[in-house]
Amino acid sequence: MKKKNIAELTNCSVEEYREVEKLPFCILLDNVRSMQNVGSILRTSDAFLVAEVVMAGITGIPPHKEISKTALGAEDSVSWRYVEDAVEECTHMKADGWTVCVLEQAHGSIDLMEFSPEEGKKYLLVVGNEVSGVDQRIVDMADIILEIPMHGVKHSLNVAVSTGMAIWKISDTLMKLL
Repeated sequence: MKKKNIAELTNCSVEEYREVEKLPFCILLDNVRSMQNVGSILRTSDAFLVAEVVMAGITGIPPHKEISKTALGAEDSVSWRYVEDAVEECTHMKADGWTVCVLEQAHGSIDLMEFSPEEGKKYLLVVGNEVSGVDQRIVDMADIILEIPMHGVKHSLNVAVSTGMAIWKISDTLMKLL
């Protein structure tokens, strides 16, 4: 089996990508402190047609060399914006019809692999700070708490890794509903 070359891997230009219909799916980064994590989440969002990445609080925003290092240009293709207050943004988006999903370890959570998005709904996935997680006020208002079960010694995954897993799971189901 021969590996694909760069010409075979190229899907479209940034301009063409911006015109592609995106999924009814947004990500909110609640005080994500690592610029590399922000870049990685942008890159994954590009790969899976996430409509928008909202960066809140202390989350870094492009242009920034550490974001660009892992985003590899996705900061230009993915729609993103900054808001100061993640709690306020969740409140607004929920009022606007978005189903607020929090990726967090919590009592009463749903195993990520058991979750199936429903046709006709818009989903906002909130991920949090690398140390303190998602703000408890957002957890309290969430419609759904999603959790990735941990079976080893470590009790958590890197925020970009866990977000990537959730993006893949949710977008895969949403694409099948189209």
